[in-house]
Amino acid sequence: MIRIVIADDHPIIVDGIARILLSEGDFEILARASNGETALRAVIQFCPDVLILDLRMPVMDGIAVLREMRRRGVQSKVIVLTALDGKPLFEAVRLGVSGVLLKDTAPQLLVRCVREVYSGGNWLEHGVASNAVERLLKRETALNAIESTLTKRELEVAHLVADGMSSKAVARRLGISDGTAKLHLHHVYEKLRLEGRIGLLRYLHSHELD
Repeated sequence: MIRIVIADDHPIIVDGIARILLSEGDFEILARASNGETALRAVIQFCPDVLILDLRMPVMDGIAVLREMRRRGVQSKVIVLTALDGKPLFEAVRLGVSGVLLKDTAPQLLVRCVREVYSGGNWLEHGVASNAVERLLKRETALNAIESTLTKRELEVAHLVADGMSSKAVARRLGISDGTAKLHLHHVYEKLRLEGRIGLLRYLHSHELD
């Protein structure tokens, strides 16, 4: 079962989403929230697989919910349900949402979006945002993946090497031995399954992290 929390201050929208998902047979609605504060409590209590979140809600808006989820390390994937574009949407993507849907999206797209996000993918409707948002979503997803794979020190070493520094220069910059810098770099290559510096540069460039 795919476990869902739905948060929107319009009961008709919440009921409509719940009805569409429940008709599939493999979705479970854990909670329905009409404001951000209730949504945050539900997410903390139930740890859903997916949170469907409106950005504009009373008491606590969607962006505030996302920030608090990030601060607490909540792992639930998030789909933003919105009629908005621009700055709030960019901020939502920066905070790690995996999907963006318009409120008037077709039912079959809603189901496909939830399944895609649950499976670890991203979903961004073409009518919602520009190519800039698509690139930002790709970048944030890659950055989150790297940060969960590499240690803070390994990440520092990776970026310094990508900037053209030698192992000795990296060691001097970070105040560590040359051998330690090389070991960190070896771990970076190993964890990201890369072949040397060129592979690292290509990886960072392809994910728009350079």
